[in-house]
Amino acid sequence: MNELEQALATIARGADEIIKQEELAARLKLGRPLRIKAGFDPTAPDLHLGHTVLLNKMRQFQDLGHQVIFLIGDFTGMIGDPTGKNVTRKPLSREDVLANAETYAEQVYKVLDKERTELRFNSEWFGQMTAADMIKLAAQHTVARMLERDDFSKRFAGQQPIAIHEFLYPLVQGYDSVALKCDVELGGTDQKFNLLMGRALQEHHGQPPQIVLTMPLLEGLDGVNKMSKSLGNYIGINEPAIDIVTKTLKIGDDLMWRWFELLSFETSMDDIARMKQEVASGVLNPRDAKIKLARELATRFHDAAAAEQAIAGWHAVVRGEGDTSLLPLNEIVVPAEGLRLPALLTAAGLTPSNAEANRKLKERAVRIDAEVVEDAQRVFSPGFEGVLQIGKRNFARVLLKQA
Repeated sequence: MNELEQALATIARGADEIIKQEELAARLKLGRPLRIKAGFDPTAPDLHLGHTVLLNKMRQFQDLGHQVIFLIGDFTGMIGDPTGKNVTRKPLSREDVLANAETYAEQVYKVLDKERTELRFNSEWFGQMTAADMIKLAAQHTVARMLERDDFSKRFAGQQPIAIHEFLYPLVQGYDSVALKCDVELGGTDQKFNLLMGRALQEHHGQPPQIVLTMPLLEGLDGVNKMSKSLGNYIGINEPAIDIVTKTLKIGDDLMWRWFELLSFETSMDDIARMKQEVASGVLNPRDAKIKLARELATRFHDAAAAEQAIAGWHAVVRGEGDTSLLPLNEIVVPAEGLRLPALLTAAGLTPSNAEANRKLKERAVRIDAEVVEDAQRVFSPGFEGVLQIGKRNFARVLLKQA
């Protein structure tokens, strides 16, 4: 492949849709750095791997020599946006937005090259708009066009309320592209309507319409639903390396390939195809492929030493190979009289409730320092240190301290 073909292949990796690919090729031929934008509403203070799907694509553009714009929607975050669940996302206070935005900025540079990242806030231009300016913006599209958006049309058909301010959201997001003179905008598949709005508004303002690149929504640990904190099926990029490793090693074999495609920088599509064949033929154990992915992710969000320590700790517990003292220590404050085992398992985060802990004990699924335990009445006092384990892959090294 020539240089242009290689660039297009890199950009297209994992993408759901590019509108329009021929326009992207023509823009790349201009020989100048393109302006690549992705917007993030600071609705929560922490990022997870699902968010990094867009960040990874931005980094790929950076590696190709282009300028990326990480746009924090501090203005749009206060408007709120409908989610895929047919409800309105709650608008945030200005204080919440700014606090979340600060933590976002700290986290994105674990993926993006800070020197080649333009960090912007859309309050820069919307904070200067008058009411008359906003009315002019709102006049550029009809209610009928807004109802083409899938979640709006479903709520309208179902006679569910749609607030007027919700119609402003796609217009505001689209105008961001005008203000930033974007060449390309990235977003999830659920953002396609808003991204196309940017193309339309740019044309209205005499700018070349941006190329729209949509990325699929990453399935979470359950392999079914979109990665989400509310569903608990996520890996946060600020989580300890051991948690990144252990959670990655729990994912299903089919989901592993999708994660490789969307999250890995080190594994090419040819390498993924080769590994798939090796797993299918029995040459490669899926576990070893997952360890490769887990190592890369833990290294990216921590460092190589932390990744290797986490993997060694995982081997020590799950495969009985090595020193469990490599595992990070989880200090748990307990009363002087100690905690019964079910309460301890719950306090360590291994079970959601004491009732579930009791069920696991009856199933002989609980181990302490590799030994099966069944006694639900056993009390653990301050000073106890050991590795609690449920099943093969849920474990925690704990130290009990007196309250």
